[in-house]
Amino acid sequence: MVARQRAEIVDLQRIAALLPVLERAKGAVMVQEGCSAQDAYEILLDRCAAGDRTLVEECWLTLGAIRPLTGRRGRRGRGADPGSADGSVFASAQYLAPVRPTSRASAAGTGGDAAMLLGRLGLSLATVRDLHDLAHCLLDELRTGTEADAVLIYSSSGARLRLVGHAGIDDLDASRWQSLTVAGTEAVRDPVDSHEPVWSEGPEGSEPYLVPDATARRWPSRAWLPVNAGGQVDEVVAVLRTTDRAFTSDERGVLVGAVQLCAGRMTTLDSPAPHKRPRVDAVQQIFDALPGSVILLAPLRGPDGTVEDFRIEAAAPGSVDVADRKGRELIGQRVLECYPTVAGTEVWKGYQEVLATGKPFASEPFVYEEVVAGIPRHSSFSLHVSRLGEHLVVSWTRHDIAARQEQRLTALQRLGNLGWADWNLVTDTITWSPYAFAIFDRDQSLGPMRLEELPEHVLPEDLPELTRAAQRLLGDGAAIDQPFRITTRTGVRHLRIVAEAVTDADGTTLEVHGFFQDLSRQRDAELALLSSERAVSAQRGLLQAERKMAARLQQALLPLPNGPVMLAGLWTNALYHPAERGISVGGDWYSAIELPDGDALFVVGDVMGHGINAVASMAQLRFTAKGMIITGSSLTDALTRLNALLMHLKAPTGGHTTATMIVARYRPANRTLTWAQAGHLPPVLVRAGQAVIVDRPAGLLLGATPAPRFAQASLQLQEGDQLLLFTDGLIERPGQDLQRGLENLATAAAAVLRTGRPESLAALHASLAHAERPDDVCALHVSLPSGASAEEAADM
Repeated sequence: MVARQRAEIVDLQRIAALLPVLERAKGAVMVQEGCSAQDAYEILLDRCAAGDRTLVEECWLTLGAIRPLTGRRGRRGRGADPGSADGSVFASAQYLAPVRPTSRASAAGTGGDAAMLLGRLGLSLATVRDLHDLAHCLLDELRTGTEADAVLIYSSSGARLRLVGHAGIDDLDASRWQSLTVAGTEAVRDPVDSHEPVWSEGPEGSEPYLVPDATARRWPSRAWLPVNAGGQVDEVVAVLRTTDRAFTSDERGVLVGAVQLCAGRMTTLDSPAPHKRPRVDAVQQIFDALPGSVILLAPLRGPDGTVEDFRIEAAAPGSVDVADRKGRELIGQRVLECYPTVAGTEVWKGYQEVLATGKPFASEPFVYEEVVAGIPRHSSFSLHVSRLGEHLVVSWTRHDIAARQEQRLTALQRLGNLGWADWNLVTDTITWSPYAFAIFDRDQSLGPMRLEELPEHVLPEDLPELTRAAQRLLGDGAAIDQPFRITTRTGVRHLRIVAEAVTDADGTTLEVHGFFQDLSRQRDAELALLSSERAVSAQRGLLQAERKMAARLQQALLPLPNGPVMLAGLWTNALYHPAERGISVGGDWYSAIELPDGDALFVVGDVMGHGINAVASMAQLRFTAKGMIITGSSLTDALTRLNALLMHLKAPTGGHTTATMIVARYRPANRTLTWAQAGHLPPVLVRAGQAVIVDRPAGLLLGATPAPRFAQASLQLQEGDQLLLFTDGLIERPGQDLQRGLENLATAAAAVLRTGRPESLAALHASLAHAERPDDVCALHVSLPSGASAEEAADM
């Protein structure tokens, strides 16, 4: 984006600069060839075609500002120049124009030197501010080519000439040459009338004007050159030499051409116009088409004739005051009302001086303070003031806007890790922004990196792609967007180059604009993210494998029945549902078996934690509990021994593994259920459509203390009773205590389990299911069927 905006600005500047350069080049050709302006333009076009150059290039060549462009045409898409030193795409010489040698020892006044002289003079004229500057400018350029020693500029007024600018003479001589009158001889005509130059050569040479005798002997060789501006001669330029040598034909051509080249500029530097009131409406029409800030001021004088203020009578659309009034809104306002702090400043004195003398005034940049919404604001301006009749034309430039834009551009480069770069292939000038040096870790004192140096810093594996990109950009004129890596003192950096070429009408690359971007931080972040993703993927694979193994182990250790089973006259149904928390497997378990003596054993337990260790602890408790009960241990004795077992088992995080358990033994002979618990939730009994929470006997969770005390309780079952043993996952909810969960379970059990059907356990679980299930669910539904139900079971 930065490169594109800069290229657009350069294109606009090139278009704006083309016309004055073209006009100066046409003037030089007119002097060289003695032709009209149209013929000069045609000659420039012919030279462009013959030299295979653009019009801008030919204009600058004519003015002697750049070297000729030869030897670069016809290379588009051909790769490296075979004539280059190493045949590499990175040999910059193949893209540049070789310097055409010129002989500095050529005779003065030859066509080549004349063109160079006129070219330099045309460039210098843009900076002169008055006729004295113009005289010095002329003398500086003519001193070498024509041996001129002094230049005098006269303004014609009837039969007299008045000195208005000079160079090469002191004040005493200037006073002697201040005013000249026409000699009136028929042999030598006045250049003003004849429009022809007069050459006065030798001490006794004929003169068109009466000159001081002493000074004439001092400068025996003199040239009187009329300044023809649009068919009218109002000025005469005198060129004085201390040598008595006559002017050669080449020197005369140079002098005439130089004066004619100055004619247009001299019309803008003439003496002040007579005071008259301009047409304000015409001025406003001109201002409406002007960019920037320009106003027309009319002085307001007091009774004593002094200027007290200025009134704005015309304003360009871009003009604005501290009250944010713009363009024509300013008309009728007074300067001191719009800009109150200007009074008494150097700017105000400049207004007064321009109005009195007519000499233009240009201020140095100054800081102007304005208060907007009570907040002081400082802005930097520079003014240019000139007189138009009795009015002042004031234009100003606000510098802090450009400074803020430059600050924003700098901030953009810093925040985006960007550094722009330009390469002018015509002048072989490479320009880098400061941040480009930081990107390449290069000392600014070394200057921008040459194209030949770039491969030395690029990693070898990235060089082929970068080479092809350079060929597309410099050889074919195509835009590129190419990543590559370089080595610096701090390590390898990941860079990106985005560049486009500015080509002429034939497609030859003349300039390259682009930027470098340091992508090292983004690349490091990408690599870190990739490494993290790989680590997460590997960890996920390990956890998935662990889950699969734990699930298979749990399935082997805790097989679930396909449906309800009858044990010792009781319908028994089990349910196990793991928590949906990734890949963890819990330690919830149950046992429901018929003992050798015909009794039934029911056990429900919950080991703390998840994963392989929880499943292993669950297996030990499950099988050990069944073994001890089968071999004759009481319920409380079995819990005590299981507690001792857990006290010897170490948890993965240190300490002891803990578990809760409820164990019950049912004797079908008297329908008695004897049970004990170790820190487990009490069962829920549903009888006659009512659900109650059974009171628990004493008992701490297993693994909490070395010497716990356990008690047992008995429950007499009746036909139609429904008993529910479960783990805490069935009733746990985020933000809800266990007592409230037990109450909710009792309510749901009374509604769902009253049917007495074993499959109603799944319906009960569904009624209590919650989206945020924090733990595994294990439940055991035991029911004592009625007589009719028992007969049906016996038939099955």
